[in-house]
Amino acid sequence: MYRRQFLKTLAAGAAAVSPILNSRSAFANPAAVDLIIGTRTLEVNGKAATVYGLADRNSRPGLVLDAGSDFNVRLINESKEDTLIHWHGLTPPWDMDGVPENPAAPLPAGQSREYTFPVGPGGTHWMHAHTLQEQSLLAAPLIVQTAEDRSRDEQEVVVLLHDFSFKSPEELLETLKGGSSGHGGMQSGQQNMMQTMTNMQGHQMPMTGMSTMSMPMKGMSSPDLNDIEYDAYLANDRTLDDPEVIRTEKGGRVRLRIINGATATAFTVDTGAIVGNLIAVDGIDVEPVAGSRFPISMGQRLDIRLELPAGSGSYPILALREGATEQTGIVLATSGATVAKIGTTSSGPGPVLDLGLEQQLRARRPIFPRVPDHQFTLTLGGDMAAYTWSISPGAPLKVSKDKRVRLTMRNMSMMAHPMHLHGHHFQVLRVNGRDISGAVRDTVLLPPMAEVAVEFDTGNPGNWPLHCHHLYHMATGMMTYVSYNGAI
Repeated sequence: MYRRQFLKTLAAGAAAVSPILNSRSAFANPAAVDLIIGTRTLEVNGKAATVYGLADRNSRPGLVLDAGSDFNVRLINESKEDTLIHWHGLTPPWDMDGVPENPAAPLPAGQSREYTFPVGPGGTHWMHAHTLQEQSLLAAPLIVQTAEDRSRDEQEVVVLLHDFSFKSPEELLETLKGGSSGHGGMQSGQQNMMQTMTNMQGHQMPMTGMSTMSMPMKGMSSPDLNDIEYDAYLANDRTLDDPEVIRTEKGGRVRLRIINGATATAFTVDTGAIVGNLIAVDGIDVEPVAGSRFPISMGQRLDIRLELPAGSGSYPILALREGATEQTGIVLATSGATVAKIGTTSSGPGPVLDLGLEQQLRARRPIFPRVPDHQFTLTLGGDMAAYTWSISPGAPLKVSKDKRVRLTMRNMSMMAHPMHLHGHHFQVLRVNGRDISGAVRDTVLLPPMAEVAVEFDTGNPGNWPLHCHHLYHMATGMMTYVSYNGAI
């Protein structure tokens, strides 16, 4: 009860800030698509697990929308917990972005809320809770199709990756922080995350306990790749013990839309014997890059086009866990083809993600060159022993509307950080001292000791989160804000 009362108190305060987002509109919009937050039961490793669901009235997960249309959605919370959904990859008005208390209150259990704003161009996106509930699979694809997508002679296959634990996310966080899992549980874990966000919105630095935020984590001399050992790794809710098998045409063309919805796990997508063409990242077109292995960190998306062989066959599409032997994935198979058993572990560890591919990417439609009006250098730091993470300087980055902003981010910790900016897309323009006309995207990886510079234009006023998409890094301090036009 404490946790629900805590969130309801926060919701009451935020309702005064953003009255247009109060639950239960006086006049419901009959044209709105219902999107339902609920619970469902999965079987993982032979055991039943209750997780969240995010589906339409026909129990189809996620949303498929038309480019250039309106996002017209009625979000209905049929779970027992207050929550909210972030539309990752879209650029809604700030008060509809879906981060609790920034500015909208969480959506109370049993209530609904309507969202209307322009969808924007086509792309592979997703939606998820911006709290620890994301770990419990409160996430789903959000695909925006163009007329060209619908007319193309091509089969679309959407793959949502996730990491899964039978433990609660609050228990996982308490373990990372060195505490007892029975010591705080759901209330303390969720409250810690909400308090961190509140502190940063109020221009205070979270209490990190670090003597300096520009030094590598104490006691660390090599990168730490994975700080949680999960019970399973999922592709569309399934492991390779019982993978999803998608029937394809002989010699057909397939567009993979791959979303890394994992909370703390990076992967490499392996297309096996088929050489694919990477045609978009984070939902935005790039000049095609051919290959059979493509890195994907948390929050990122990859669109990969495959030309299947003319004969019959089955073609595993695997996601290899970074620096470890675990793997997940789906199988493409022509009618009648034999699907061989694939193990959940491979013979060797998956590749360690670096910026090699990032330096190859070139935007199909780069941003217009312009001298930056605002420039900031940010240092990403952390202390693995205390499990605290930071962005320095920590106060919100104050900018002005209709200006060009350049962010240079330096990772001085020994863990990688996929950095995500809400409400905008940025172009990657410098990687480790090398100027490029890189991809336009919303989430860029910074491996240990790396430096990446990005630029974007301020055309969407608000108090926009900039954070690491490793859920537990964000929850323990690695988030700041880009703020303009009167936002806090």
